[in-house]
Amino acid sequence: MAKAVWKGTLTFGLVSLPVALYPATESHAVRFHQLQRGTTDRVRLRRVNERTGEEVPFEDVVKGYELAEGQYVVVEPAELEELSPGRSRTIEIGGFADLAEIDPVFFDKTYYLGPADPATAKVYQLLVEALAHSHRAGIAVFAMRGKEYLTAVDSADGLLELRTMHWADELRDPQQEVPDLPDRRRDFNRTELATAEQLIEMLSVGWNPEDYHDTYEERVRELVEAKAEGREVALSTGDEPEPTELTDLVDVLRRSLDEARAARGGSAGGARAGRAGAGRAGAGRAAGSKGSPKRGRAGREAPEPAEAVEDLASLSKTELYRRAAALGVPHRSTMTRDQLQYALKAAARPRRKLGRAS
Repeated sequence: MAKAVWKGTLTFGLVSLPVALYPATESHAVRFHQLQRGTTDRVRLRRVNERTGEEVPFEDVVKGYELAEGQYVVVEPAELEELSPGRSRTIEIGGFADLAEIDPVFFDKTYYLGPADPATAKVYQLLVEALAHSHRAGIAVFAMRGKEYLTAVDSADGLLELRTMHWADELRDPQQEVPDLPDRRRDFNRTELATAEQLIEMLSVGWNPEDYHDTYEERVRELVEAKAEGREVALSTGDEPEPTELTDLVDVLRRSLDEARAARGGSAGGARAGRAGAGRAGAGRAAGSKGSPKRGRAGREAPEPAEAVEDLASLSKTELYRRAAALGVPHRSTMTRDQLQYALKAAARPRRKLGRAS
C-alpha cells in the first residue's frame, strides 16, 4: 500500500474536507547502476567544488543566481523556505470546469485523493457523486514539496482523482517548436482524403489499456537474463520504413485498406454495418431493453465502446434525449440538439477502470 505524499484540506465553498494524496501510477522500468567499464565498481555522483576538486557537504550547498559571468546573488535555503508556498495545507477549489474543454497537453501527473478522516466520509462521497453527475472537475491551486501546482480534481469510479497541470506559460508554441510544420491547406484530393478516412474507420478499435504492454522493457529483461546465463542474444532493430512518396499515396492507402479488410475478414461496408448494428443494440439497452448493462462512473450506465456508437449527428433530438437520460446527463431537458450531442460525447469519454476486489 502506497504512503500518502501529502495531507491537507480540500475546500469548495464553505465545505472543508480532510484529504490525503496518493500516487496513482508506478514505474516498472528496468533500473541499472552505473559502473566503470571493465570493472564492477559503482560510479556515483557527488557534489564537488569545481575549483578545489573537494567534495562539498550537502549542508554547505547554497543557491546562486548568476547575474553575469562569475557574479552571483546567493540565496540561503531558509530564505527560499520563507517564500515557498510549501506551508499551505489546503486545496482550495476556485471553480468547476468541463474536462472535455481542457486540452490533454495541460495534464501532467495523476494522484488518488482519499479521505483522511473517516468521520467525513459522507462529505467525501457527496463531492464524488456531485462531480460525477456534473461531468466537471474542480480547478484548484495548492502547494506540495515547495512547489505550487495548478490541479484538476475529478471523480472516477467512486473516488476523487487529482491531476497536476502545466501552467499556460509552460506550454510551447508548436508553430515555433516544430520545424517544417505544414500549413493547414488542402493539397490532397478528395480520393486521398476519402481513402484515408476509410482506413481509419477500418482500423478503429475500442480503447482497452490492457491490450497494450511495454515490449521494450520485456526485451531488456530478456537481454539481462541471457547475459547473466552467458547466452548470446540476437539483436535486430529491423529495417526503418521508407517515407511514402506523394505519387504513391493513394496506392499505399488502398493497399493498407485491403490488408485491414483481410485482417478483419470482411469488407469495409460489413464492418461499418456491424458497428452500426452494435450502436443500435446499445440504444435499445439504453432505452430499457433486456440485458445487463455495464456500470460506469458513480454507478451510471456506462456508454458503449466508441466503435459501437453510431454517428450522433444522424439521431433525432428525441433519441439523443433518451440516451442522455439513460446516462444521467444533468440539465438535459433544457439542452438544444447540438448541446445534447456534445454532452453525450463527453459522457462517452473513455475512463480507466480501477482494479477493485468485488
